[in-house]
Amino acid sequence: MNIQIFGKSKCFDTKKAERYFKERRIKYQLIDVAKYGMSKGEYNSVKNAVGGMDKLFDEKTKAYEEHFIKYLASAEAKEEKLLEHPELFKTPIVRNGKQATVGYCPDVWKTWE
Repeated sequence: MNIQIFGKSKCFDTKKAERYFKERRIKYQLIDVAKYGMSKGEYNSVKNAVGGMDKLFDEKTKAYEEHFIKYLASAEAKEEKLLEHPELFKTPIVRNGKQATVGYCPDVWKTWE
């Protein structure tokens, strides 16, 4: 198992995800998505695993409103904004190879063990 947690330092659910894997002694790599972002390959893998780009947006952030995401017409424009401004990602994004989840999903992670 090769677990990557893309999270934000102040995100409560990211901390819960970290604790979930720590308690089970499962090694993971934590990436601060707001600081480092996500590579195009990682992004495409996660997008395909979770069923689309719209599930990756955190609509509750200030950045979502500041960048007028809900008013963008094309998927390409939304995708471009998401990659340019990684603070728009909903966290935690937990990735295990080709599988991924968005948010706190211990029921899904249990099936990976």
